[in-house]
This record gives sequence, C-alpha cells and structure tokens, in this order.
Amino acid sequence: MLALGACSGTKVPEASAGAPGGSAAAGPRTTYPLTIDNCGRKVTFTQAPRRVVLLNGASVAEVESMIALGVQGSIVANSQSYGVSDDPAMVEKIKAVPTGGVKLNQNFEIPREQILAQSPDLVISTWAGGFDDKIGSIGQDELAKAGINSFVTPSNCANGATSPRPQDVTTYANRTVESSFDLLTQLGVIFDVQGRAAEVVQQARTSLAALPSPTGARKRVLVAYPSMSMMTTNGVPAVFGGGIFDDIINRAGGVNPFGGLTDQQLTGINVEALATSNPDVLVIGLYQPDDDAKKFAEQLFAKFPQWPASKTKTYTSVSDSFYLGPLNAVAVKRISDAVHAAG
Repeated sequence: MLALGACSGTKVPEASAGAPGGSAAAGPRTTYPLTIDNCGRKVTFTQAPRRVVLLNGASVAEVESMIALGVQGSIVANSQSYGVSDDPAMVEKIKAVPTGGVKLNQNFEIPREQILAQSPDLVISTWAGGFDDKIGSIGQDELAKAGINSFVTPSNCANGATSPRPQDVTTYANRTVESSFDLLTQLGVIFDVQGRAAEVVQQARTSLAALPSPTGARKRVLVAYPSMSMMTTNGVPAVFGGGIFDDIINRAGGVNPFGGLTDQQLTGINVEALATSNPDVLVIGLYQPDDDAKKFAEQLFAKFPQWPASKTKTYTSVSDSFYLGPLNAVAVKRISDAVHAAG
C-alpha cells in the first residue's frame, strides 16, 4: 500500500543581498534603455522597474517568479495569492509583498482607477486578457499614453487576446516547463538580475536532470483538484491536461489520460470519463489552505475503486508547482517519486 504525501523541503532558494534586486549572483548586466518585444508590442525600459503592479488574482506565476529573483521589493501592489504552496516559505513571502490596498472586482482583476492610483512604471499581467478594459481593468494603449509600461507573461500572449499572432497561438498551446524558465529569464533581463535568473533556472534544470529515467510502460497519472470543482460543468474535480501540465507529467515518467485536451474540453469532463481514466497514480491538487490531500484521495479511491491507483492507494499531491512559475521541478519530482513507487 503506497501513500505518498505532500511533504517536501524543496523551496525557492533565497536571493542574496548586494546586487540590484537583492541578488549577488554574477552575470551580464542589463543596458538601459532596453527595448523588448512582448506579444508583438515594443516596450522600452529606461531603468529597472521600481513601481510594479501585478494583476490577476487567480495566478501566482509572476509574484513567485519575482520572489525567486529577489526583486519583489519593486512591487507596490500585488493581487496574486494562492494560500498554499509546495515551497514551505512561499505563502508567507507572498503575504509580505505589498498589496497597495487594492480591491479586486468580480473578475479577480484590479480596476482601472486603482491601477492608476498606484503610479506604477510597470503593470504585469499573466494573460493578455488582463488588459481588457471590458473586465474592468485597463488597456495597454491607455497605460502607454500615461507613460506606464505593460508586460504579458510571454507564453500567455494568445490567452485573452482579441487578435493573437499565429506564433503566440502556437506558443500558448505548447507551453512547457521551458515556458517557466523563459519567464524567469525575461524578468531577469528587465530587472537587471540576469545572473540570478540563470542561477534559479540552472538549479531547476539540475534537479530535473537528477531524476531517474522512466523504465517500462509509462504509468497513467491523473491530476485532479477537488476544491476546484467550480471550474467544471459536471461538479467533478478539476482535471488538468495539455501544455505544461502534460510536460510535467511526461518529465516525471508518466502519461496524462487527459493529455492534449483544450481548456474547454477539460471543463466538460464528467464522472464517466473519470471512471475510465484508470490512473496508476493519483495526484491531488491543493487549492485552499485547509485542503486535505489524504481525505480527497480516499474519497476518490472510494468512488472509483476500479482504478489501479485505488487498489494500491498510490497518490501524491502538488499545489502551485504544477502551474507556470519557478517551482515546476518540485511537481516533477513528486510525481516522479509516485510513478516509480507504483512500480
């Protein structure tokens, strides 16, 4: 009987004081003015941003990446939080980041007036739709007219865009762990902490390279977030597939029974589809601070006793490490451990 719990000591390494952004890691320095292409828009920085607003209360990729790079001191208003993390220290680190007293609207976005009130020099969104004024936020053109730069996480340029470029559509559909590394690298250039970014990425690559190679037939790995059932149309746990989610499972030596599905297809998964997914390993996704992985696993094993994972009681858990961000190596390792324990 195998029960692989959620405990892990893996965390984002601390940034050392001394260099810009709080990192003493050696590396190339950014020359300003710096002009980058972000989702087809030219963005010019005259210096490292000092007053940053982070949009999207449903994401933590950007705030966690900035914490990993040691540049969270430039954030004046963060709307991103999750409440649970695979890095034991991350929740408290996010709580320590200023929120600027912002109040999110019904779309979990910071309203236009509150963004402008922060006098930012940079506004970051995890998706292009975060700059849609129809959801109560603010458009990039309006920000530009006010002399405020904007930035969309590069792998998500097509998400929420009115007329996305073909290359952005392809990039969004094919997101991988490398997309997380790309975000860290680009932020490293913008904030003049390229050495720190290279260090964080290399540490993750080293962790991934140390994992055992898969042998034999790949185990079927189902990742389910029970407390995200509101994301589905059938009241079943939210199931993740496609893009970076498939990549994490593949790197761990498994295969996703719902691999390659679109976001819309995943929301329509029903009880029958779950029943026939037949996972060898169940991965419980934690979303709320009081989520209990063991309890959720026992409930699903009882509901689907025919699953191979139910018969062996093989499960593990992940939370934020399964999404875009600096902690992907944690999710790969946890799932890899479970896959190899399942035989």
